[in-house]
Amino acid sequence: MPSALRRFGRDLALSSVVAGFVAVLVGYTSSVVIIFQAAQGLGASAEQLTSWMWALGIGMGLSSAGLSLWYREPVLTAWSTPGAALLVTAGAGVSLAEGIGAFIVCAGLITLAGATRAFERVMDRIPQPLAAALLAGVLARFALDAFAALRSDFALVGSMLLVYLLGRRFWPRYAVPAVLVAGLLLAALLGQLHLEAVQLRWAQPVWTTPEFSARALVGVALPLFVVTMASQNLPGVAAQRAAGYAIPVSPVITATGVVNLLLAPFGGYAYNLAAITAAICMGREAHEDPARRYTASVMAGLFYLAMGLAGGAVVGLIAAFPKALVLAVAGLALLGSIGGALATALETPKWREPALITFLVTLSGVSLLGIGAAFWGVVAGALAVAVQHWRAR
Repeated sequence: MPSALRRFGRDLALSSVVAGFVAVLVGYTSSVVIIFQAAQGLGASAEQLTSWMWALGIGMGLSSAGLSLWYREPVLTAWSTPGAALLVTAGAGVSLAEGIGAFIVCAGLITLAGATRAFERVMDRIPQPLAAALLAGVLARFALDAFAALRSDFALVGSMLLVYLLGRRFWPRYAVPAVLVAGLLLAALLGQLHLEAVQLRWAQPVWTTPEFSARALVGVALPLFVVTMASQNLPGVAAQRAAGYAIPVSPVITATGVVNLLLAPFGGYAYNLAAITAAICMGREAHEDPARRYTASVMAGLFYLAMGLAGGAVVGLIAAFPKALVLAVAGLALLGSIGGALATALETPKWREPALITFLVTLSGVSLLGIGAAFWGVVAGALAVAVQHWRAR
């Protein structure tokens, strides 16, 4: 580990630090409110809600930094956003103790899926163009939201877009850091940055003794497992492969399951591979050298740890940034990844139409049976492949 840390110090660049920060900023601002709703719906107190933020930050931080240093490739984990949304509705009538028991069962299933290589075998059957189209569909929504933000805050977002274009022309490696700095400065000048709302309060973990019930198993644990694997881990692996990284799937999935098992009693409801925020750490903006982009995921892990330890300040910190700024930074940071994924998806004529169907279904945001568009995009693309390329024996 000391040698790994020394190499990390040599490989680290300013662009990697900024990419890690942007990934964490986007991850928290896009879905933390849903987690608050999920915890409160299960009856969590203020102290237990803070413990949830502690457990999620610590779990994502340790797994992201540890796995990235171990493999020297960008491995970014995240909480299950669709899982949190599911808890808001599926958790109705379920006590917090029963919910914790369901989290432990879900964590056991994730660990089993990784240890038996069952999930990896499923991923190996998805053609690369479809995986790239899936990634493009997941990421494109953020780019669309960034340009749509021009309508609500043209001065801020338009200025950030201009800085990005100039940055890509004159200092391409630091285009995204320049966008972030410009956005923060302009937001402060426009009076849209409210740092006075930030109050540093250290988080304290709170243990909740789990209870296991049939209704929580069927109504919470199993749906949470399916949603996490289909809507989060599937596009997460697709993002890694589309970026050219052959990170072992099964050990990483197993690691997220083990972390989940350890932190579930404190509120760590589900961990998985990230896709959207991972693309920020795996793109050219993170580092020109693909072999050094793992440093961005390590930095994201360190920022996750800081957010977890200061869980009481999360709400105020997120409220300090204007929404348009976050949307613009995320969308502009992902343009390179979107373009690369689309190029891979549409390159081969044989796969072009199935990949396009995968992209459009994923981009549509359609949700069926409680499972998000990423899963249905792969299903639609696979169906197109089966129909177009099926040959009778």
